[in-house]
Amino acid sequence: QVQLVESGGGLVQAGGSLRLSCAASGRAFSTRTMGWFRQAPGNEREFVSAIPWGGGDTYYATSVKGRFTISRDNTKNTVYLQMNSLKPEDTAVYYCGATQPGRGTPMTSTGYVYWGQGTQVTVSS
Repeated sequence: QVQLVESGGGLVQAGGSLRLSCAASGRAFSTRTMGWFRQAPGNEREFVSAIPWGGGDTYYATSVKGRFTISRDNTKNTVYLQMNSLKPEDTAVYYCGATQPGRGTPMTSTGYVYWGQGTQVTVSS
């Protein structure tokens, strides 16, 4: 079992920055791909970014590329999402997810088996 706890959300003005964290407990964090997804009211959960178990190549949705940066620290069992140049359309609940060990880097929510409770990000115009 893996438990994920997100933090770092809040209210920020357009153009501002936030850094989300996702702390994991449980087995084999360093062998799991970690992803960030978001869900706005009335919308489906959508992919934001993902990082494979060993770091290296990272993946981003087109809408956040160049503004968001994903990273992980396997010594702290934590994955981060640095969000810069935030826009009102980034407003959503942000979730982190974890895959089963040794899987690829899925960019759909069905590829993740563990989820956190989410953290609200609100960007005012």
